[in-house]
Amino acid sequence: MLGFVGRRFAATVPTLFVVSLVMFAIVHLTPGDPAQLILGEDATPQALASLRAALGEDKPLPVQYLAWLGAFVRGDMGRSLETNEPVVHAIASRVPVTLELTILALAVAIAIGIPLGILAALRRGGAVDVIATGTALIGVSLPTFVFALLGILVFSLWLRLLPPTGYVPFWDDPLRNLKLMLMPSVVLGAALAGILARLTRSGMLETLGADFVRTARAKGLTERAVVFRHALRNALLPVVTIVGIEAGTLLGGAIVTETVFTLPGVGKLVVDAIFARDFPLVQATIVFLALARIAANLLADIVFAALDPRIAQR
Repeated sequence: MLGFVGRRFAATVPTLFVVSLVMFAIVHLTPGDPAQLILGEDATPQALASLRAALGEDKPLPVQYLAWLGAFVRGDMGRSLETNEPVVHAIASRVPVTLELTILALAVAIAIGIPLGILAALRRGGAVDVIATGTALIGVSLPTFVFALLGILVFSLWLRLLPPTGYVPFWDDPLRNLKLMLMPSVVLGAALAGILARLTRSGMLETLGADFVRTARAKGLTERAVVFRHALRNALLPVVTIVGIEAGTLLGGAIVTETVFTLPGVGKLVVDAIFARDFPLVQATIVFLALARIAANLLADIVFAALDPRIAQR
C-alpha cells in the first residue's frame, strides 16, 4: 500500500510542473505591464525601467520562470500587485471559505445522489426510477449559474427563506453561516448529485445481477443485507473515484458559485485578480487550485485501493 501511494504521489510531480509552466507562459503572454499597473499611467520611463528590474521583468522568460518556481517551492509566492499583500496570505485567508463550500457541496451531492441511485436501481422501470433519473438529468444538464440565479429568485426573492448573497465566518455566527452557505452548497452539489445518482444506479443494476449476489440470496440473507452489505460496496467503487475527481473539480468550479453569491473564496479571488491584472496572484492561485485537485485525486486513489486491495497489488 505504501509503495502504491508513493508511486501515485511521484506521478503528480510532472503534472504540477507542466501546470506551472503553462500557467506562467499564459500569464506573461497576456497583454499588460505589471510595472505600469503599479506606478500608473503617469510613470516616467526611468521609473518603469527601475521597477521592471526590481520585479525581474527585464530578464528572459526562462530565467523568470526558474526564479518564480524556486521561490514557489520555498513557499514564497510573491506579492500582490494591487494590494502588496503576500500572495500566500491572500490565498490562505480565502481557503476556509472555499473548503467549507466544497465540503458542504460534497455532503449535499452524496446525501442526494447515492440514495437516489439506489432507489432507482431497486425500483427499475417504476415511477421512482423515472423520477430519480429525470431529476439526475436536470441536475447534470442545468448550468451552475442558471441554477444559482433560479435559487436566488425562488428562495430569496419570492419565498424569502434564505439570504441571497454574503458570508459570515462559521465561528462568528454558526446559524447565519449555514443559512448563507446552504443555497451555494446545493447549487454547487446539484450537478455532482446527478452524476452520482446515475453512476450508483448503473453500478447497482450491474452488481445486483452478479453471481455472488444470487448466491447471497440463495443462502437466505435478507434483501437489506444483500443490498447494503454485498451489492452496495462493490457498486460504490466507481462512485468513490468520481467523488475524488469531482472534489477537485468543485474546488475549481466554485469560481462561478462564489462569484454569483459573492463568497470571499479562492474562486472569487481568481476572478478579481484577473480583472485587476494581478499576475502573481493569478499564477499562484491557479497552481494552488491545480495542487488541490491533484491532492483530491490522490486521496480518491488511496480510498479506492483500500476498498479494492487488488488495485494496490497491481
